[in-house]
Amino acid sequence: MHHTPRNQPRFVLGIITGMIWLWAASAGAQQQPPAAPSAGVSSSQTQVGNAASGTTGAEQPGQNTLNKDRLFGVLPNYATVENEHQFGPLTVKDKFKLTADSMFDPVTFPFIGLEALISQAQNSDPEYGQGLKGYGARYGTAYGDALFGTTMTTSVFPSLLHQDPRYFQLGSGSITHRSLYSVSRIFWTRNDDGNHGFNYSEIVGNLVAAGISNAYHPAQERTISNTMSVWGTDIMWDAVSNVAKEFWPDIRRKLRKNKDQQY
Repeated sequence: MHHTPRNQPRFVLGIITGMIWLWAASAGAQQQPPAAPSAGVSSSQTQVGNAASGTTGAEQPGQNTLNKDRLFGVLPNYATVENEHQFGPLTVKDKFKLTADSMFDPVTFPFIGLEALISQAQNSDPEYGQGLKGYGARYGTAYGDALFGTTMTTSVFPSLLHQDPRYFQLGSGSITHRSLYSVSRIFWTRNDDGNHGFNYSEIVGNLVAAGISNAYHPAQERTISNTMSVWGTDIMWDAVSNVAKEFWPDIRRKLRKNKDQQY
């Protein structure tokens, strides 16, 4: 069976996440204090100031704000919260806004384009052929996979099930403990009422998205086994993404501290 774009590993995210974990282990990120409340989207509070730099200002209830921080300084990081207690529940509008902000971010398009380019180089889905036509088909399916996956896990199911789609950073503890925590958020999440429960939005949402993708992928790939493989792969890469979100704020602060010491 040929690997499809939807099964294509997000190798860039995977490699950099591995580098982040190694950095955290060597630099002792577990010694970092709990993260400053500098990221996330809230329907009850808003951060004023530079979210990417961790500075905040007055809070204005009833407004929403976009987390301007970016993973590795590039990838949109709109759904990460660095201090859970600083944020209230999201509205349905907020949840759909998270999807729109992520999927229409200027960086998302070339990032997916890179995935499609690698897929074409490997001749995944040979039915698409090569050249611009083949690349266009691969790009379209890759973007569709990302769009449906994000919509289901960030907007649709969190709204229906009253769950919070954001990642809430632990921010303290050993490297191992924080890594296990970040992976566990795939299965355990915060609900809108502040309590925690099984993350149906992630698990069921990705399964539904994998099923929907059968509508536009080649016919020979529309099998139960391939759909389950896609489902598992999507969950795996969401777990990798969580690890990156957990340790990135530590690195961001470290880089800024080093920069400040140079002046």
